[in-house]
Amino acid sequence: STGMNTEFGKIALSIQEEEEITPLQKKLDSFGRFLGYVFLALCFIVFILGVLTGNGIIEMAIVSISLAVAAVPEGLLASITIALSLGVAIMAKSNAVVRRLTAVEGLGNVTVICTDKTGTLTVNQMTVKKIFTLESEYNVSGEGYSLEGKIIDNKGKTPPNYSPELSLLLESGVHCNDAFIDKEAIGDPTEISLLISAKKAGIKDRRSEMRRLDEIQFDSERKMMSVMYPIDRASIAFNIKGTKFKEAKNVIYAKGAAEKILTKSSFVMVNGKVRKITAADKKKILEKEKEYASSSFRVMAFAIKFTDANKIQEEDLIFLGLQAMLDPPRPEAKEAIQLCKKAGIDVVMITGDHKETAIAIGKELGIIDNGIALTGQEIEKMSDEELLEKISEVKIFARVAPEHKVRITKLLKKKGEIVAMTGDGINDAPALKAADIGVAMGGRGADVTREVADLVIMDDNFATIVKAVEQGRGIYDNIRRVVAFLISGNIAEVFIIFLAMLIGLPLPLIAIQILWINLVTDGLPALSLSINPIDKSVMNKKPRSPKEEITDGLNIYIIEYPILLTFVSLFSFAYFWFTTNNLLLSQTVTFSIVVFFELFQAFSCIDIEKPVKGKLFSNKYLVLTALSVFLIQLFIIYYEPANLIFNTSPLLLEHLLYIIAISSLGFLYIEWRKGLKYNSKEMTK
Repeated sequence: STGMNTEFGKIALSIQEEEEITPLQKKLDSFGRFLGYVFLALCFIVFILGVLTGNGIIEMAIVSISLAVAAVPEGLLASITIALSLGVAIMAKSNAVVRRLTAVEGLGNVTVICTDKTGTLTVNQMTVKKIFTLESEYNVSGEGYSLEGKIIDNKGKTPPNYSPELSLLLESGVHCNDAFIDKEAIGDPTEISLLISAKKAGIKDRRSEMRRLDEIQFDSERKMMSVMYPIDRASIAFNIKGTKFKEAKNVIYAKGAAEKILTKSSFVMVNGKVRKITAADKKKILEKEKEYASSSFRVMAFAIKFTDANKIQEEDLIFLGLQAMLDPPRPEAKEAIQLCKKAGIDVVMITGDHKETAIAIGKELGIIDNGIALTGQEIEKMSDEELLEKISEVKIFARVAPEHKVRITKLLKKKGEIVAMTGDGINDAPALKAADIGVAMGGRGADVTREVADLVIMDDNFATIVKAVEQGRGIYDNIRRVVAFLISGNIAEVFIIFLAMLIGLPLPLIAIQILWINLVTDGLPALSLSINPIDKSVMNKKPRSPKEEITDGLNIYIIEYPILLTFVSLFSFAYFWFTTNNLLLSQTVTFSIVVFFELFQAFSCIDIEKPVKGKLFSNKYLVLTALSVFLIQLFIIYYEPANLIFNTSPLLLEHLLYIIAISSLGFLYIEWRKGLKYNSKEMTK
């Protein structure tokens, strides 16, 4: 096969599907269109009413255009971009590199994290702890990649002579291996552990002195690897007494999953002698594998074949035994999983390991308290409808192939979940592409996988993924703060002008004032709110429904607050207009009320769900912004050249105190309403 018909080609095709837009993009696009149509209609009505009430056509055209500009929250896009960019920078410091800016928001909505086991939930430093041959069992001392340690028999002693099958088993682990140990260990952790167990037994790594004649590499479907080397006088097989192995030209070393190796094995070696393998032998081997797997061990089986052929034929192998290695869970993974549960996020382990190994690790980490485990073989027998019905209960998928991961991802999404999927191999790329958030491993991930991923975890640590989710939730909350602040102000500004025209009042705000409010009074605090410190309780809440609009739960801000601001502004404008007959003074008062009202409201947006209380000054950027805007507004009111530009007049002290006092009503009202709403929610829990 060539081009797109090759395996790499198929992977390339599967990851070239059209990009889906994120939930936030969909929500903002929908909400923006709705506001745009409504405000455009209102601005047109304002123009008509203004002209009909005696205002000049040019003047009303300028006001209507200014109002249309003000109605569109220009600061929203900038604030969201800053919130997302800052989130990216913070995540990068925590070893989570975001490759797509919109993925930051997507992380906050994740409801299921599908994670690999090895290296993500575990430390990815294998240590062989048990060795089994048909007649003997051994313990291996030592931890990690240290060469300190011994092979110990059931009597607790190091045997003076190793049995031929044990020696060959360890030699197979060395030769059927692509890892190396020089000054440091390089390669797959499982293969490194096999080199170390052999070194503990004094078996030399002679691969550099020999030529590998043939090989069939491991893959996720075959679940085994075979290599062929020539037999020479230094080979263990050549020096086993009483055998005819030395008469063969070549030796095949094979390793892999026990069930796969056993299907290829016709013989077994016991005490250096080869005999036919029986059903009882196979049962004993598989029971031992299950026993090891149930204790969290990863189990590898080994076999050998002596042949004169020059090509590997994986049949009639001689079974040698098992090596069981332990990869302990990361200490921080258990805490991260508990945090996910608290946050309403399901954690699903997806691994190529034995089902029993996966269940043992899953129980240790708290993944599979009440759920079930399925193997790749089991899900292949199930239709999509059957699997869809069960998938919410499944907490572990074992012995899976990459195509299973794609199917699992698509069915979880069909169930309505927002899915984060981890992967490291080239074959994982389609599953990462199919997920809402594709998470690649930076340490051991393939380039193709990193390329297609939304997020790259540089330390390959599950806890880092959870930190990224926490950051994503915090950023989404900040975006909601910005939306609450900007939309409420913009709605009020439009209605102040609209109702003034409707009831026959002069213009309470002129074009330059409207634009100033929109660009400075709205824009600067919105930027500060976009980088609000993340609330510590953000992981105590359930994930938001993908169907939930970004404005859901913000009625206090987008309905009640604009009504209050509109009423206070128009009441004050009408009062000053009718009592003083001074339009310039009335517009200055209204202009200042809108500015100060919105500054107070910005502080209320620090927490949009409950009263701010002790968090009032927690956002230092907002404090500085509010102080700056306040001083600039005083400058506009009292500096004569600024009066000419903004069409304002100096206010008396009592006027200024009135404006500040009445503007604080918005903040006090919102805090009171949030308190009522929050207490009501707490009582119904």
